[in-house]
Amino acid sequence: MPWRLIIAIIVFIIFMIFAAFNLDNRCNISFGFKVIEQVPVFITVFFSFIVGLLCALPLVLHIRKKRNDKLLKLKKRIFDEPADMEPIEPSSIDENIKQDALSARERFFAKRRSGKK
Repeated sequence: MPWRLIIAIIVFIIFMIFAAFNLDNRCNISFGFKVIEQVPVFITVFFSFIVGLLCALPLVLHIRKKRNDKLLKLKKRIFDEPADMEPIEPSSIDENIKQDALSARERFFAKRRSGKK
């Protein structure tokens, strides 16, 4: 189900209801050197929201870049094996896996015999 689309439609409907209730409400906006008079309140709220989104955009992009850099470093560390590392013998890995599997199996059946889940 397209949840983002549904949420966007709901937010848009709420905004339109807000605008409809505030058509008669007007305010003055002062920029210090210029005053704009009789601006509808919903336009003020809408532009304030847009300015807030634009102010948050650099923060979001910085966080995303930082996360992508971490992922790239991790991938590089995983896939670029250092030359000084000694290869692990497959037989030792197989034995460790077998021992771990046997001990896990023993714990599982011990719990079943004792009646615990």
